[in-house]
Amino acid sequence: MSAPTAGPTVRPRPAVAALPRYSRAAGLSQVRWRASSNESTVPPSPRVQEAIARAAACTHLYPSLQGDLLIADLSARLQLAPEQIVVGGGSLALLQHALGAYTGSGSEVVYAWRSYEAYPILIGVVGATPVPVALDSTHTHDVDAMLAAITWATQAIIVCNPNNPTGTELSRSEIERLITSVPANVLVLLDEAYQEFATTAVDGISLVRQYPNVVAFRTFSKAYGLAGLRAGYMIAHPDVADNVRAATPPFGLSLLAEAGARAAWSDTTHTDHIVDVVCQGREYLRREAARRGLDTPVSGANFVWFPVGPRTAELQRACVAHGVSVRAFDGEGVRVTVGEREAEDAVLAAIDSLHLSTTDSELSPLVH
Repeated sequence: MSAPTAGPTVRPRPAVAALPRYSRAAGLSQVRWRASSNESTVPPSPRVQEAIARAAACTHLYPSLQGDLLIADLSARLQLAPEQIVVGGGSLALLQHALGAYTGSGSEVVYAWRSYEAYPILIGVVGATPVPVALDSTHTHDVDAMLAAITWATQAIIVCNPNNPTGTELSRSEIERLITSVPANVLVLLDEAYQEFATTAVDGISLVRQYPNVVAFRTFSKAYGLAGLRAGYMIAHPDVADNVRAATPPFGLSLLAEAGARAAWSDTTHTDHIVDVVCQGREYLRREAARRGLDTPVSGANFVWFPVGPRTAELQRACVAHGVSVRAFDGEGVRVTVGEREAEDAVLAAIDSLHLSTTDSELSPLVH
């Protein structure tokens, strides 16, 4: 099919035209293993698959208006009022709704960088001004620098913990220092997509209970193995949740996603298995990389970050040549999803082929 010869005369808003585009991993059609998207390498449990199959017979019907059944399940286990919970098509969608409800033209949103690449896109979509703040020398959020970036126009600050793509974590004391240092009218948006894999005892939900301007976001895509269904939830003060709910389209959680998420939520044994597979995989990959002289930051997520700087593109090409896709951030580093030993070994083989090590004079200093 040939492409159109001329573009449309209609034009998007300038802010939309200027948005960065979400990147794609290289070589997906050429590889045997996909370690580029932070998906679970473990399929959903039979309980989840059965729940989805049952729901599929009812797809001529709308799902519950606001994910009511899933909210009831979350409320019961987390001991939260249903009014504090918003569910939707992934935590990213809920983050966009929160930004849409509380930020916009004339406001600023502070976030760490490098962090999740969707943040500047979401901020731009709602018309706010993105304010990226560089990570510190350990590839971790720089709390002091983030606080210094707050101005009278700041309406929200995003904290990705554990951070994507570096896997680094802030301690609870550092997060609380940030929360208690920002003005009370600034929302602190805690993106906890990888919280189940974390090595620290940070729990955003407990922080929501204590601070009314804190909002926590979690997903069923990672530790629950439902990336293909798109389901997530947000925990907030009831007033904040109500405003976000008002900015959220109805029926945002599909019938299949709600059924799968409810089944996954109840199957704690399977979730524990997924987490265990991830923890073993990241320990193996970091240990073997270190044995080759290549240090990596401690990861609290389902991936390992290789901050190889100018050799990023070279490592990505070598990984694809060895049959595994990875996510590369040009000039900064490579993120490798863990959980499949053959894929991890393919990445190590790629590292061997390039003779990468921390002592390489071209690389930035790496830390344990």
